[in-house]
Amino acid sequence: MTALLPDVSLTERSRSLSPLEWVGMQGIDLPVLIEEGVYRRELHACVDAQVDLPMPHTKGIHMSRLYRLLDGLAEGKALTPGSLRDVLDAMVESQQDCASRNARVKMAFALLVKRPALVTPALYGWKSYPVTLEASLHEGRFTLQASVTVEYSSTCPCSAALSRQLVEQAFLAAHRNDTTLTPAQVAEWLIHNATLATPHSQRSEAQVQVELKPAAQNLGLIALIDAIEQALATPVQTAVKRADELAFAALNGQNLMFVEDAARRLINGLAISDGEAHVHVRHIESLHPHDAVAWGRRD
Repeated sequence: MTALLPDVSLTERSRSLSPLEWVGMQGIDLPVLIEEGVYRRELHACVDAQVDLPMPHTKGIHMSRLYRLLDGLAEGKALTPGSLRDVLDAMVESQQDCASRNARVKMAFALLVKRPALVTPALYGWKSYPVTLEASLHEGRFTLQASVTVEYSSTCPCSAALSRQLVEQAFLAAHRNDTTLTPAQVAEWLIHNATLATPHSQRSEAQVQVELKPAAQNLGLIALIDAIEQALATPVQTAVKRADELAFAALNGQNLMFVEDAARRLINGLAISDGEAHVHVRHIESLHPHDAVAWGRRD
């Protein structure tokens, strides 16, 4: 005969009578399947799951029930707004004897995407995009937010202007009295001297948070990332040959930007999202040891 195991979360009462906003677990490892169009890949996610505990005398929730319910997100089916809503509903239902009404799930993973080179045919590389999803059920209302991080290159407009001025001054100093220069001679001088001064560029980071549609068939992460990279125009590359590096240099020269420029580009370029969008950009400066940052929001 198996002895009945004690469950003190039910048989004992809390000594301090206080309701709790959130109770649950953090840092759960879980495989999740992301499927959007031709993209289909199982990824490793780190998941947090919690419910509220409004009854002040209840000692604890049933955490093992929450843990088991997360398998509903890891059964080989694509992660969708609908599957997240189903798990949140089940989490609240599993804690009815604790009078829980609200639930939330937060998960973080790296979306691994194969990207082509800028110009070289059949040249590809892999790029990782950190993603955070936050799904919540509050008094029956379901909300889902996605946050993605995209790396890009930024070249300082001020530094570019100063560099052009220095090259101009050097050219004038070298040819002040020469009135017979040919285009070929100017081009020859530029080949050897155009980099007398160069603008500073740096790897930069854009973090964009949007609210996803609860009824959508998929999360739309690839489309969101594509929209961010198109708005910025200078995403960092994977595999490159010299022709691709040349094309990348041209993109940077044609898209000089301060953090203010980058933030505004993103705000104006996020037509893919119907709801509110939050933007945070960071230029990891090469000129000085502190970074340049900007925040913006599109209602």
